[in-house]
Amino acid sequence: MTATLQTIHDVPVLVCAAEGGVIGGESDALDLIGDAGYQGAAWVAVPVERFDERFFRLSTRVAGDVIQKFVQYRVGLAVVGDISPYTADSSALRDFVRECNRNRQTWFLADVDELRERLRG
Repeated sequence: MTATLQTIHDVPVLVCAAEGGVIGGESDALDLIGDAGYQGAAWVAVPVERFDERFFRLSTRVAGDVIQKFVQYRVGLAVVGDISPYTADSSALRDFVRECNRNRQTWFLADVDELRERLRG
């Protein structure tokens, strides 16, 4: 099983396993969004390990393309795990993460427990 539906504070969340297909572009995002929609999830939590490294290099536009699809379909995206190796080398990525975490659409979080706290209210 690559993903399980969990209800966290009355919010249906599709929690993806660390093992599974790499998310490297719009089509991969659409597959996740379709799976989320089929299962009735409002959010998708994806471990950092599932993302192609290009996702964390903003110049590639992979993150922008993936996140835009989630925004377009009104599905929240939580990137779960340690991204410090990527943010250590990129002030632009640090700024991007900070800005995302201020909103209610895309979050970069340390773990699912942090997601639980954010969804609490």
